[in-house]
Amino acid sequence: MSVEKRDNSVPQVLAVIPARGGSKGLPRKNILHLQGHPLLAYAVAAATQAQGVTRIICSTDDLEIQQYAQAYGADVPFLRPSSLAQDASPDLPLFLHALQWFDEHQHWKPEIIVHLRPTSPIRFRGQVDSAIQMLVNHPEATSVRAVCPSPCTPYKMWRPGGEDQNAMPFMKPLLELPGILEPFNHPRQELPVVWWQTGGLDVIRASTILDGSMTGKNVLPLITDSNYAVDIDGELGFQVAEAVMKGLDCIRPSSPHISN
Repeated sequence: MSVEKRDNSVPQVLAVIPARGGSKGLPRKNILHLQGHPLLAYAVAAATQAQGVTRIICSTDDLEIQQYAQAYGADVPFLRPSSLAQDASPDLPLFLHALQWFDEHQHWKPEIIVHLRPTSPIRFRGQVDSAIQMLVNHPEATSVRAVCPSPCTPYKMWRPGGEDQNAMPFMKPLLELPGILEPFNHPRQELPVVWWQTGGLDVIRASTILDGSMTGKNVLPLITDSNYAVDIDGELGFQVAEAVMKGLDCIRPSSPHISN
């Protein structure tokens, strides 16, 4: 079952849920169940409740994932080539593939792309629409990215020393800060505010992707609560998500549509 909402007075928005079949850290993680639903269903639900989303697709290389995605309301008009579904496959080629597929097969060119990762299942009503509207309201912006206050500041981080294997590998500060000689010894409260990208939501102009970037140069922040920034990469991530979601009024999937 595909979800498609059209209105010629608003931008055409494509929500893309990437969900490949392979995963070494946690096998089949995109369809492992979290509180009774496969992980990818939370991304579908977030796209479905957004008024600004025109179409919802799951980009996958896997037939079983295709069936799950369709059951929860996403369209799967094509299977992603296996070459774009490897462990080290970056995001950009699969999004270019989706845009090119729609252009060639349906002569449709969405203006805005919503990127919803299954591995960040905690989202709240209105977030997707707010991010879309931010991009619409700021023509100079190339994308919007969900961020939260960083749990630790990079001004107190270090990197390994020189490449000379015979020399003592003294550490070097990761970042410098004009006006402060040793930011790593400075009170955290007086250091610049730093945001961490949560992975829960990206909204990008299609033109930015076609120009070869998943963000572009003018990225707006959608500031979210760090308490809900869950990124599932292994079993521990599932346990954390289960604990955080208990009693939380976040977006949850509806019952799947099972075809006979």
